[in-house]
Amino acid sequence: MNKLPKHDLSEGHVDTCQICDSEKLELILNFGHHAPCDSLLWPNGLREMERTYPLNLVRCTDCGLVQIDYAVAPEELFFADYPYRSGITSTLVDNLRSTGPTIIQRFNMEKDGLAIDIGSNDGTLLSGFKDAGMIALGIEPTNIAKIANENGIETIQEFFSETVAKQIVSERGNAQIVTAANMFAHVSKLGGLIRGVEALLDTGGLFVTESHYLMDLIDTVQYDSIYHEHLKYYSLRSIVRLFSFYDFTVVDVDRISNYGGSIRVYAMKGRGHATKQSVVDLLAEEDSRGLHEKPIYDEFVNRVKQSKIHLQQLVADAQIAGKKIVGIGSPGRAATLLNYCGIDTDSLSYIAEQSSSLKLGLFMPGVHTPIIDEKFMLEEQPEYALILSWHYWEPIVKKLRKKGLKSKIIIPLPDVKVLN
Repeated sequence: MNKLPKHDLSEGHVDTCQICDSEKLELILNFGHHAPCDSLLWPNGLREMERTYPLNLVRCTDCGLVQIDYAVAPEELFFADYPYRSGITSTLVDNLRSTGPTIIQRFNMEKDGLAIDIGSNDGTLLSGFKDAGMIALGIEPTNIAKIANENGIETIQEFFSETVAKQIVSERGNAQIVTAANMFAHVSKLGGLIRGVEALLDTGGLFVTESHYLMDLIDTVQYDSIYHEHLKYYSLRSIVRLFSFYDFTVVDVDRISNYGGSIRVYAMKGRGHATKQSVVDLLAEEDSRGLHEKPIYDEFVNRVKQSKIHLQQLVADAQIAGKKIVGIGSPGRAATLLNYCGIDTDSLSYIAEQSSSLKLGLFMPGVHTPIIDEKFMLEEQPEYALILSWHYWEPIVKKLRKKGLKSKIIIPLPDVKVLN
């Protein structure tokens, strides 16, 4: 096992690599100062000063990890009334619920074993394990845990830690499976998380993580997925390096569609387990694409800047022509796109959300765009609608067209286009 770097970050500027501790960090893109993407404002908050933090994308030239260089306190990012639910986006629901059956079948898991999801949100992912006959337990720090418990998914409302892990083991025994979906890249105290998972799992147990995948981020120009919650943007190579410091072997990998392109990595407790061909093949593909070399990032930055200019020009042309533009969807990534491109309430009247959203009545950080029920957009029929949940644009547009939306749809990424 390699000498362990400091995987538990302190708040503030990060001056060494979050995986290998190297000081060789190279700037990719400077976004300026941004408020945390989910620090949505109530009306009375519009009169107060917002906290903003540096948002710089950098890469480690030693291990290849792409990351941001500032850690905001977890309690500020994932506060009690955190307004995100995984169970209201139908495409994502289907993907999350299929995770459990996929893992159980692939690794011949005992169906009466314990499956734990860290950062379990409303329990959508765990429902797949529960339906397959496993004992499901969630760990979720925000008040969304209450929704999970009401829906029959037992959930502990805590930030995950080694202490929580040891308490679970003492009360329930070891787990067969621990999952960390769309949160593994968010964790500043990553060493504590992995040590906690080591304590939770039986020998040979599986730790399954899902994270935005760096190659997809580059290929589809997903600069909008860069925000303070996402400390790291993993390649497979960087994850293999990370687990080399702990008692795990990366044994399998999938590329999945979640969140515009993600990587699901299967790490088995214990060292020296057999590695499947999928791992070898994806590592080779990353090398052949030059994913850990400078030119691919130079090209990425050029595409980001061109995309920004094209979107700004389209919005400006619509304004000059007296056309109204509204937004569709308010994922965290919308805050980065709107603030980076300078699209505020002068050009985007409001953002329409489905009636079940926890964000209705709030305002986007930075640009202060109001988030309102989509029924107003359907009544008003604005000339243009900018889809901010563009990574799921096809099912969203299909559903809105069925509801009667006639607006032209602006898809901002990877290349700006307009659907009539």
